[in-house]
Amino acid sequence: MIMNHCLLWLLLAASAAVFISPASSRPSSSGFLSPKIKEEQRADFVKRVPGQPKVSFKQYAGYVTVNATHGKALFYWFFQAVDEPAKKPVLLWLNGGPGCSSIGYGESEELGPFSPQKGSKPKLKLNKYSWNKAANLLFLESPVGVGFSYTNTSSDISELGDTIAARDAYNFLVGWYRRFPQFKSHEFYLSGESYAGHYVPQLAKLILDSNKIAAKKDQIKLKGFMIGNALLDDDTDQRGMVEYAWNHAVISDRVYSDLKKNCDFSKKNLTTLCNKALTQYFSEYRLIDIYSLYSPICVENQTSIDTRNTQPPVIDGISPRLFSRFEGWLKRPAAGYDPCASGYTDVYMNRPDVQAALHANITKLPYPWTHCSNNITSWSDSPSSILPTIRELIDKGLRIWIYSGDTDGRIPVTSTRYTLRKVGLKTVQEWTAWYTNSQVGGWTIQYEGLMFVTVRGAGHQVPTTKPRQALQLINHFLAGKKLPDVPPS
Repeated sequence: MIMNHCLLWLLLAASAAVFISPASSRPSSSGFLSPKIKEEQRADFVKRVPGQPKVSFKQYAGYVTVNATHGKALFYWFFQAVDEPAKKPVLLWLNGGPGCSSIGYGESEELGPFSPQKGSKPKLKLNKYSWNKAANLLFLESPVGVGFSYTNTSSDISELGDTIAARDAYNFLVGWYRRFPQFKSHEFYLSGESYAGHYVPQLAKLILDSNKIAAKKDQIKLKGFMIGNALLDDDTDQRGMVEYAWNHAVISDRVYSDLKKNCDFSKKNLTTLCNKALTQYFSEYRLIDIYSLYSPICVENQTSIDTRNTQPPVIDGISPRLFSRFEGWLKRPAAGYDPCASGYTDVYMNRPDVQAALHANITKLPYPWTHCSNNITSWSDSPSSILPTIRELIDKGLRIWIYSGDTDGRIPVTSTRYTLRKVGLKTVQEWTAWYTNSQVGGWTIQYEGLMFVTVRGAGHQVPTTKPRQALQLINHFLAGKKLPDVPPS
């Protein structure tokens, strides 16, 4: 999305009234928080959620209004860093979809501190590889309609798309920093996975463009972003999926040949023969987990867990435009070591006592919390390639890392390698192994302005399947340091 300054100013001015606070709500020049801000933070403070183990770090959850006229608000859950939060950066995590919850996946099943466990009583397991060991960690349910985020204007749901998602996320950040001004001086980073390949670069661009015209108190100290198994380019993403499936013995030689012969992934429309070949392609992935080829699927007696949302909703108009029409593309990821974990999260997040502890569902939504929203059924804009935005952000000097779990069939490492080749960046350091302790954690290739990292044995949700390596990855990214290319002596 390329905006001229005039259009950008109009968009920001339209929503500015939502965030303009009286002088009494601003921090004093001496750095102390005003009584109003202290009260807002106290209102969002989470003392403890049901089943939670004892922790030393503070957590906050609640809503930030992003459009007062429409009654539109986004829900967040924030965890201060385990150690020295005053010295750590702020990291925002976004899951993709579009329409899937960063609290359901990112916080509960990937990189957050707490993971719901099976059982009749609420119980949370502490994640010893949580990313709040590296940063002050912020999860956002975006766009509106996802999870606990809501709007009082029903037309907002039908008008969603990349542009609105970026604008609302930006407005959220402005509002959140006004509520937590003690973090304004910290470095800020974006991260996410999958369709966050769209969310993150577009939000990064909007932040940088907005910083040019925003008041100093609303400028965001963005330093870089890191995206995993990212949807970036329709043509290469889809072509790479086919190559990966054949190379990993998921599809037959015949199906592979039919796809190569009959499908042109640079075009928007399917031929009859391509449609038939893709149907056969996805029929194989119904048998295994497309998100993590070598992980088990959930075969537990489903009566003990909530299965209301075993498939994400069908959303028209999203990338990649060919594959997104097939049921197999819409399959929801399993949850790594426990493929039934998403069911436990569904049950936990729908508990009234959990919602009360999180200050969530204050409007009493007429539908249950789900990992992926059943209400979002259309998406108004989704560029076929995000690479022009990536190139622009490279030129602006942001730190950019893209990583890929190499057992993911959904946005496989093959797709990302094709995509990055398409960017045409100069190679600074060739393909190099990196190490976790004495074992190879994956490989890196450093381009001019971008680092690409593979994570060996990880699926689509890298922090779930390889948590130790994922924490190592985020630590090195935030520090701006290369991963170790030799094992420890």
